[in-house]
Amino acid sequence: MYLPKHFAEQRPEVLHALMRQHPFATLVTSGTQGLAADHLPMRLVFASDNKPRLLAHVARANPLWRNAAGSEVLAIFHGPQAYVSPSWYPSKQEHGKAVPTWNYVVVHARGRLTTFEDPQRLRALLDDLVDHHETPLPQPWRIADAPPDYIDKMLAAVVGIEIDVATLEGKWKVSQNQPEANRAGVVAALRAQDGENENAIAALIAGPDAGKLR
Repeated sequence: MYLPKHFAEQRPEVLHALMRQHPFATLVTSGTQGLAADHLPMRLVFASDNKPRLLAHVARANPLWRNAAGSEVLAIFHGPQAYVSPSWYPSKQEHGKAVPTWNYVVVHARGRLTTFEDPQRLRALLDDLVDHHETPLPQPWRIADAPPDYIDKMLAAVVGIEIDVATLEGKWKVSQNQPEANRAGVVAALRAQDGENENAIAALIAGPDAGKLR
């Protein structure tokens, strides 16, 4: 992706946090049928070597696990995003030299994809995934709540995938290239919209790193 220096985010802890907060990723693969994009929740884990890995599962009927096994893939984690109007810039009132843009944060994770079909490992992955998303709910559901023979049938219908992450690339496009007055104008306008994405982007612009060119 195009990554101007002032939008580059390189801190591992920041990249990992976004991947955990926004786990529903776009997985881009290239196989015999050309480019493909699948959308699935991915779990960031660290093994004993402390290297990041991504775990997920797909339907056995999905050709992804056969076509992409052993190849390099790209997982894209999308954070908050919001439109930015030039009318929010005080500088626009002064000289009119302003155009619309879009603020967003995103992480690209590249690595080699492998697959696994062992029922015990699949069950452990799914237990972890379910527990992670169900625990905050008032009445958490657990895989053990379903009949064992039904779960066995479901496990046979999926294949696990693992990506050894080789590189992480983050882009935090949050008005760092604008003067302080323009950033303040964007923050005020986004907060006035009071949308989830708009508030998240406003918080990033107004945060402790606001305006710093990394």
